[in-house]
Formats: sequence, C-alpha cells, structure tokens
Amino acid sequence: MPLRRLVSLFAVVCFLTSLSAFAAPGVDPEWTTPQKPFRIAGNLYYVGSRDLASYLITTPDGDILINANLPSSPPQIRASVEALGFRWKNIKILLNSHAHFDHTGGSAQILRETGAKFMVMDSDVKLVESGGAIDFDHLHTYPPAHVDRILHDGDTVRLGGTVLTAHKTPGHTRGCTTWTMQVKSRSGRTLNVVIVGGVAALSDYRLVATPGHPASYPGIAQDFKHTFATLRALPCDIFLGAHGSYFNLQEKLAKLPIEGPSVWIDPAGYRRFINESQQDFEQDLKAQEQKAKIKSM
Repeated sequence: MPLRRLVSLFAVVCFLTSLSAFAAPGVDPEWTTPQKPFRIAGNLYYVGSRDLASYLITTPDGDILINANLPSSPPQIRASVEALGFRWKNIKILLNSHAHFDHTGGSAQILRETGAKFMVMDSDVKLVESGGAIDFDHLHTYPPAHVDRILHDGDTVRLGGTVLTAHKTPGHTRGCTTWTMQVKSRSGRTLNVVIVGGVAALSDYRLVATPGHPASYPGIAQDFKHTFATLRALPCDIFLGAHGSYFNLQEKLAKLPIEGPSVWIDPAGYRRFINESQQDFEQDLKAQEQKAKIKSM
C-alpha cells in the first residue's frame, strides 16, 4: 500500500478515536465510540458509531444517508464516509429512523454542510422542526432542521436507480420509520434489507390512560400493535436497525472474518427481534392495564 494511503488511513483512525472523548453526559459511550466503516452489501455501507447506526447508500446520481444521529455525530459520520472513499457533499438525500435526538440531532449540521434534501415521515415532521421540543417523552432537544419532503406510509425515495420504501411503524415516536430496500449479493442474488426504526416503549411511556394521566399520545398502544404487524409482514434477508444492538452488530462483526458477508443475512434474527420486542411491549401494556384497573376501583 502506498505510504500516502497509509498516512491518510492513520489520520482517519486517529480522528475517529478522538471523537469518542466528547461523549455528552448521560449518553451511552457506545453511541459515540467510533466504528470502522464497512460495506454491508451492494451499495449499502455502515458509517455510524458502535451502536448508533447510520447508513450510506451510494448511487451514480448522488448518495443517500439514513440517520444523522447525535448533534455531535456529524464529524464522525463524515470521517467514516470519506474513509470509504466517498464525498461528503455527494449526499443528496437525508433520511431518518425517527425524530429522537440520538438519530436526528445532527441533521441540521449535515443539511448545512451537504445541501441535501431532508425527507421525514409525516407524524415526525413537527417534532424534527421543533428540535425535539414537542416530544411527548420530553427527551433531549437538538438543533431544529427544515424538512423538504413530507413522507407518508408506503412512499418511496428514488435516486440513481436505488429505491427505498418508507414504512410507518409508529409508537416509539408518532412517525417512526422502518426503511426497506433491495441489494445484490456478490453472487448476484437479490436480498431484501430491513432497517428497523424503533420498537421500544420507553419506561415512562404511558400506554394506558388513567384519571389525570392521559396516554403519552392518543392511540399509542394501537400504534405499537400496528408496528409489530407491519414488521412481521416485511420480507427480510439482511436485518439492520437504528441501533446496532437491534441486530447484534458487534457480535456479527466479530464473525465477519470467518463467515464473510453472509453474516449479515439473518432472517431468523429478525423474527426473534420482533418476537422479543413484542413480548416486552405486551408485558408493559398488561402491567399498565392492571394498574389502571386498580386505580379505577
């Protein structure tokens, strides 16, 4: 390898490592610890941290980025994109998984630096443009970002021959979005990719209304049920998500040198994730329903 190339790679590694020192208080270190970027399959690449996932989809007409992550994440994502040999300003479209600070917080900076168009699911638009200020769960706020295109369930995003489909999978946020696309394996096989947007009812979500304490938002429990039904209906070969922990990113990376790219093909893991997540939701719902019944006596 030419010396210039070695020096360039070393500089990128040093830069990525330095970013982990700036983890915000209360933020999981895995969200800010750099992850060496890599190709998943076809034109789909991972450019996030060890747990906050960000995906680059490259096309002849420009690139698509899914998830800007934390307000502090853009430099890490940019370094990963450029380490793979792609141009930061070639990003034409920015998408997200949902409008919480850990997936959308860096959007305003990325839009400013790249000039990309921001496309967001309808029920998350106001949350994004408020910078998280109107979030029903009152999580961290972030720099507001202008939305260029409002998406609806089943809409497609097209660029350079690549097609992504937006599936509204609400509950975690009102407009939580699961993305699907197809890629080609090295052998030419068409693979269905599912990037899960989020499925967790956080500890302070109110799934059931009680006197003086309305549900986090009207219909939240029904939305979660709809989400699990939607996810079950999606064909999945490559299982990905907004967090690496959804699809056991680090465990799969450890197996990659032995198993190769096939490590990402995990339909069984996808089904297991849905089953376990739905069980957690149903347990939470049942517990809240029981408490609501006691309070009404």
